[in-house]
This record gives sequence, C-alpha cells and structure tokens, in this order.
Amino acid sequence: MAELVGLTGNDAGAEALKDVNPDVAAVFPITPQTELMHQFSSYVNDGEVDTELVPVESEHSAQSACFGSAASGARTVTATSSQGLLLMAEICYITAGTRLPVVMPVVNRALSGPINIHCDHSDAMGCRDTGWIQIYSENAQEVYDNTIQAFRIGEHKDVLLPVMSCLDGFILSHTMESVEVIGREAVQGFVGEYDPAFSLLDTQSPISIGPLHLTDYYFECKRQEVEAMENARQVILDVGKEFGELTGRGYGFFEEYRLDDADVAIVALGSTCGTAKAAADQARDKGIKAGVLKLRVFRPFPGDEIAEVISRMGAVAVMDRAVSFGLKGGPLFNEVRSFANGGCPNLINYVYGLGGRDINATEIESIFHELEKIKDTGQTGELYRYIGLRE
Repeated sequence: MAELVGLTGNDAGAEALKDVNPDVAAVFPITPQTELMHQFSSYVNDGEVDTELVPVESEHSAQSACFGSAASGARTVTATSSQGLLLMAEICYITAGTRLPVVMPVVNRALSGPINIHCDHSDAMGCRDTGWIQIYSENAQEVYDNTIQAFRIGEHKDVLLPVMSCLDGFILSHTMESVEVIGREAVQGFVGEYDPAFSLLDTQSPISIGPLHLTDYYFECKRQEVEAMENARQVILDVGKEFGELTGRGYGFFEEYRLDDADVAIVALGSTCGTAKAAADQARDKGIKAGVLKLRVFRPFPGDEIAEVISRMGAVAVMDRAVSFGLKGGPLFNEVRSFANGGCPNLINYVYGLGGRDINATEIESIFHELEKIKDTGQTGELYRYIGLRE
C-alpha cells in the first residue's frame, strides 16, 4: 500500500533498495553518499532485508565486490560519490563490458582538486563513457522511483548493463521531502525475481569471466555493448510507462514543462530543474513564454528527441553543472549541440553551480530574459557563458 513519508534523498535511495531487497550490497562511506548506505545497513542489521552486506576498504574494492557478486548471478548494489566513483572507474568499465546489471545510486559531488564536498556533476560526467546507463533525479520522489526502475532497465535481457541513479549531493541527499513509497510487495512485484543471464556458479554451463580479448574479439564485444545501450532506449520508455501504470508517475527520457507554447527554453539536469520551473513561471508573469526541458536520461543520450523539442524554440540555453576542459562549454551542451543540426540556431550554454555554488530562481529568470533578446535579434553573442561566477 502506498504511503506518504518524509525522506531525504539518501533515505529515498535506501528505501528503494530496501523494497527491492537485493542479494548483495558492497558498502563504503564517502560524503555525501554515506547516509544512504548507513541507512540501508541499518535495514540489514534490523533484519528488514536479507541482503549480504559486504563492508570493504575502498570504492575500488566495492565495485570489485559488485563485479564478483553480479558475475555469480546475484542482484547487486552499491553507492558512491565523487572521488569514490573515480576510484571505481576501472571496474566500472569492466562491469559494463562484462554486461553485469549492477545498480548504483551516485550522489553527485564535485571532483578534486581543490577538495570540495558539494554538488556538481563532474563525477558522473567523468564516467559518462564507462558504459553505464545514467538517470538523474529532480527530487527525492524521483530518487526512489528511478532507483527502483533501474533494476528493471539494467536487468532486461536486451540490455544487461549497469545503471547509475544520480542525485545531487546535499541539495537532494540531505534535504527532506514528502515521498510516496509503494512498499515491498508492490516493488518486488514490479522488479520481479532476478533471472541472471549467466552465472559463474552454474557448473552445468561453465563460462569464462574477464577473458583476454585482443584483436580477435575486443572490437566485437564493444559493438555488442553499443547495441545494448541502444536497446536500453525502448526499455527505459517501456519501464517508465509501466511504472506510471503502477504509481501514477510515468517517466520518459525527459519532462517538458510549459513547452507547448514556449518561445524560449532551458535544458538542464537534476535538482536545478525545480528552480528552473519556478524561474519559468516568474518569466511568464513578465510576458516571456518560457519553459524547461528537464532531462532525466543522460545515457543513452536522447539526442534526436531533444532536437525535435528544441527545434520549436526561438532560443535555448543548456545549463551545465560540469565543464569540459579544452572544449568550450559543458558536456551536456556539446551533446545537445551535436544533435541540433541547425534546428535551433540560437543555442547557448551556461555553466553554473560548480562546487555546490547556489543558483536561485532570479538568476535563472535572467537567462530567460537573455534568451528573449536573442530570439528577437537573432544574435547569440558569446555562446559559452558562466552564471554565478566571480570573474
């Protein structure tokens, strides 16, 4: 039975894992993820789940334990942030390349140096080509919902890829909101029993894990991984629709907010989308037809679908909470631009919020005013901009 409770983003992630009741969880603390696995560990301690909890000495070991567990045929989870994700990166590539559907909440945090414990998206963006599906949440409800859906998506026989369920550090992870939880019976009915494609423990069908592939097979393995990520597109849509039938909260690649008649729009990821929606409302009160395209799925990247939406706009700003050094603009902007194909000639980029710097609705509203000028004049000016930066 659905129940409305107060949960932080970390609690919502732990609650989702509790309701799924995975076979194995490898745990290691790192700010701001620590409380997520602390809470899940308490569920293990209190007997609310029968998950095998594996405390390890580092994030590299956590992902290594996940690799071994998933290869043995167990439904497996872990969680991390920032430097921890980078320490895992070697095994993240191996996990995806071996087609092991591990689920991992990633509590987004800036990368060192200098040392910073607050939110930006540089950690997940730094791992965007590891072969993991990436899904982003605007609020704690979506953390719960996306983490549950991650199991169905990653474990699908046409996919078999690991999934990151991303949430903004502190902004979501440590903020309490109302979350509707649907309970273990409904969640387990939704995710179903885990039926692994293969297992090291299946002595009747022995397999090799971690084989050496030189020029003979490596290329073909990577091509299969590409196809798996492509297959995930339809699976994500199907799972999101089915989840909507269960809960009333359907999901796709993105959410369109007030875009039906919009002249200008912002494209963004994560918690900032909520602020951008408020800013769009404020801009509309002043006569600007503003809207927001909230991107939920970053991998696989829904470029054609995004291009179709923004082609209707007079001017669009992509907001990045990460930078690509040596390539002007942020990673989200450059991926959107690669699909725009002239369909939205007035496309600009704002980098914001690095290291957790706040951005408010008034600042985002100023972007809409700038977009309105660009729409009217056709002059974009500087394509790559910063907002909230002391130059």
